[in-house]
Amino acid sequence: MNTSIPSVPFRSSRRTRRVLAVLAGVVTASLALSGCLYSLIPESRPTSTASLPPDTDGVADDLLPFYEQELAWSACGAFECTTVTAPLDWENPATGEIELSVIRQRADSGEAIGSLLTNPGGPGASGVGLIRDSIDYAVGSALQEKYDVIGFDPRGVGESTAVTCLDAAAMDSYLFDIPADPRGSDAWTADRDEQNAQFAAACEANSDGILPFITTENAARDMDLLRAVLGDKKLNYLGYSYGTFLGATYAKLYPERVGRLVLDGAIDPAIPGSDVSTIQAIGFENALRAYMADCLTQSDCPFSGTVDEGMADLGTLLASVDQSPLPASDGRQLGADSLLTGIIAALYSQDSWPYLTGALSEALQGNPDVALQLADFYYNRQDGAYLDNSTEAFRAYNCMDYPLEDSEAAKAASDARIAAEAPTVAPYWSGPDPCAVWPYPPTGTRGAITADGAAPIVVIGTTNDPATPYEWAVSLADQLSSGVLITRVGEGHTGYNKGNACVDDAVEAYLLEGTVPQDGLRCE
Repeated sequence: MNTSIPSVPFRSSRRTRRVLAVLAGVVTASLALSGCLYSLIPESRPTSTASLPPDTDGVADDLLPFYEQELAWSACGAFECTTVTAPLDWENPATGEIELSVIRQRADSGEAIGSLLTNPGGPGASGVGLIRDSIDYAVGSALQEKYDVIGFDPRGVGESTAVTCLDAAAMDSYLFDIPADPRGSDAWTADRDEQNAQFAAACEANSDGILPFITTENAARDMDLLRAVLGDKKLNYLGYSYGTFLGATYAKLYPERVGRLVLDGAIDPAIPGSDVSTIQAIGFENALRAYMADCLTQSDCPFSGTVDEGMADLGTLLASVDQSPLPASDGRQLGADSLLTGIIAALYSQDSWPYLTGALSEALQGNPDVALQLADFYYNRQDGAYLDNSTEAFRAYNCMDYPLEDSEAAKAASDARIAAEAPTVAPYWSGPDPCAVWPYPPTGTRGAITADGAAPIVVIGTTNDPATPYEWAVSLADQLSSGVLITRVGEGHTGYNKGNACVDDAVEAYLLEGTVPQDGLRCE
């Protein structure tokens, strides 16, 4: 059962370089990957494990045991790693504890100006993996020179106390098996509801009671704990995509502790989940049209004619595999849901467009293997194994963060808008809400975040970002009392460290020197 088309946001990803490397040998051995492979991690880093004393100013007595803990760092490759103990329930700290996995790269200069916490998005992406596997992609060298760069797995994620649901075989069945009944029929809907219920029940059975506490608000409180035990008076933070919601939530809870925050690829906290889904559908359709316009100029493009004609042919391909799935070499089948998931995975970065062309060319010839490689990248699946729990954590956070919406009129309006403005993806976008059968009711609310009293907060939006559309960055910057908007004109998800010197210089001047960018700065 493919459940990649949610009623809550698609995950974000900062793993683009990994998919380029993986697919290079799959699509064609002759494609060059200039600039697309991981940079080498320097062999020599400052190795002192000394830490500043924890900051406990203003901390309630029942939280002092957590804020006063001293960290025991140990070498982990070229980095240092530790574990931080946090309350399971911040409202009732005596309820129990969870563990947070933390990784640190010491400032290259040996004289850090402070810690820079990072989050790659998701929800559910590993911050430890971000730093360990691709720090140069996530954080520019100028920031590495002056900051101790910190990655962490939020509660429920990765190497922290984690949400656990299905084994690999059951996850394959959940994500890739294709229902026998026609899409949209009562039997199809009932089958999806049952699959979602079984997934939710497995998460509840295997996650040791943590599900009701996997929320962005709790994760933001964890982040303040990390700030304190690292010895920082204020939080310096670089968050991508969902990480912008995490950062904005922190600013709402602790405006007086905001240092220098950069929120890149912003999520609008004020709009309901149904609107998030609608706007993302349109965003991916627009990104797909941009891809198609570029593809039609390339000699290896499998489409021809105008952009509209190419999109119509792509729609025909999706409908074809929906009716007659293509058998893959590993025994799976490629249906429309998995093909769309693969397409979306490639739309996060313009660098991935050549691989999307290869995947679609192969699918048109009856070979689904490359398209499934792209879908596997989205789920972080490799050789039949899931390398992390990002899919489970993604579901857990969204089901607790987003209030359930049961208005049939609102759903009908959303479906109508998607059909009108995103006709290629529309037939495969909507389905039963998997959060309707989650074991716990959501506790999150939707509303504007102002963070009154916070220091300037820099928000970055990319004009044709498919995953977090530009309008969300504009809205968040307007909501925040101290919001400052930077616009990156271009394609793809997020704006910093993507080759735009205007964006990079402004971000680094702020994080390093406190120089606030001009509000409305537009970077072509």
